[in-house]
Amino acid sequence: MPLTVSFENRVSAWEEAFLVAEATRSYPARRAVAEADSPVRTPFQRDRDRIVHCKAFRRLKHKTQVFVSPEGDHYRTRLTHTLEACGIARTVARALGLNEDLTEAIGLGHDLGHPPFGHAGEEALDEALREHGGVGFKHNEHSLRVVEVLERDGRGLNLTEQARDGILNHTGSRKPATLEGRIVKLVDRVAYINHDIDDALRAGILRPDDLPAAQIELLGETGSARIDTLVRDIVERSGEVGDIVQSEEIGGAMLRLRKFMFDRVYLGPRAREEHERVREAMRVLFEHYLTHPDEVPSTAPDAGERQRVVDYLAGMTDRYCIAKYAELTAPAEDVQWR
Repeated sequence: MPLTVSFENRVSAWEEAFLVAEATRSYPARRAVAEADSPVRTPFQRDRDRIVHCKAFRRLKHKTQVFVSPEGDHYRTRLTHTLEACGIARTVARALGLNEDLTEAIGLGHDLGHPPFGHAGEEALDEALREHGGVGFKHNEHSLRVVEVLERDGRGLNLTEQARDGILNHTGSRKPATLEGRIVKLVDRVAYINHDIDDALRAGILRPDDLPAAQIELLGETGSARIDTLVRDIVERSGEVGDIVQSEEIGGAMLRLRKFMFDRVYLGPRAREEHERVREAMRVLFEHYLTHPDEVPSTAPDAGERQRVVDYLAGMTDRYCIAKYAELTAPAEDVQWR
């Protein structure tokens, strides 16, 4: 096709030729605030680039995935989880003939609103907010708030409707509107279950013999083998039914492996010790900033004081949160996270 044909026309022609009928088309862009399209990037590529260049994305490198302040350079962070999940999701999207650009944008943006200290931090912030009259905290809802409100000094990133839907509904009971969003919702679990096993083995919390034999035999001995098994199953079953699904056998094995990780790692003895420290830090910081609102920077001018505190705490990295907690408690308390 000659280069004189517009970028949009070439992309649209390619998508009609190579994507399945159920795939999300890149045009027209549906944004809350209408914009002229880029002459060299699809609307979903622009979403991706806005996410990658935003401040919340950069902070993910210093946010916990599972282990708080681990000793060692090879543990996953919220950023490396995001990149691993995104890569797996793109593989599934390409194999199924779906829109990779949209899948990538959702994958990169799905955890932008996650607070420090992983799941322990989310639970602690949810608890603190409820104690002070709020309705609770969910990281997927806050991820949407990040891209709609908090970035760009309160203007938001103005992402497409499809990307925002995928970010909001990547967890919880609601199903994303697009197949691309449903890929990220499922692959998020595929990624974190397997890389968290690797990190738990590295930390000495698990030994290879501790892993449930039946699930490991079915899915694979290594993380890469298990991911390959899970991805191939998703592609094969989804291609048959026209939705993003797993087979009962493979999907069931993954859920049982996930339950094992919750019992032994996510809610295990070491995790419970960390949860108590995280809960205390979040409680102290929440109460302090609620009574000292002048210390809370505002990136959303219309937010109330309680929401500003939530925005501030959720945006913190682990080390920044620890430093702020130490400022309030030292020298009366020696802050230890290991």
